[in-house]
Amino acid sequence: MAKQDVPPRWDLGMQQRLAHGEAAALGELYDRFASLVHGLAYRVLGDEPAADGITREVFAHVWRHPDAYDPGQGPLRTWVAALAHRLAVERLRTTGTAALARGGPGSAEELERKVRHAAVAARADYIVQAMPAPLRAALELAYFQRRDYRQTAADLGVTEDEARRRLRLGLQLLSTAHHTGPSAPRPGHGGAA
Repeated sequence: MAKQDVPPRWDLGMQQRLAHGEAAALGELYDRFASLVHGLAYRVLGDEPAADGITREVFAHVWRHPDAYDPGQGPLRTWVAALAHRLAVERLRTTGTAALARGGPGSAEELERKVRHAAVAARADYIVQAMPAPLRAALELAYFQRRDYRQTAADLGVTEDEARRRLRLGLQLLSTAHHTGPSAPRPGHGGAA
């Protein structure tokens, strides 16, 4: 494994502590990632109690199956976020399908559109939150504060070429929100429950 591919020491240490059943490790993990997990779940489900339930489910899964995290696949943060995202999307699909079965409004196609839209929006939120600060700052200036690349460069104290590069890279990262990539194993599959 190349040096840059080695996950941070914190991730590996946390996985080992969880594998040894260290309750304090779960508390530390929760403190670090609970707002991320809850935010992603809420973005998909739009329901506070449901997001709370997903948050509990994610941390219970991590506690029971710390070895399901593969450090070779990326940071622990990304794995936890992918798990939260997937569980929230599954919950949205399950509750929507149950509502349709009870004769609720809408169709299966509308439900799938809603699921896809919620999944993409949550993934885009995560990408923006996780991208390097210089890219995020450039995007925030250009798109939320309506600055052009010249104004963005001036506000950031960088060259216009650097501002364009940051904007281009940030947009490239955001464009991946529409693509599904590898994620954490599904609960009940691949050693998880």
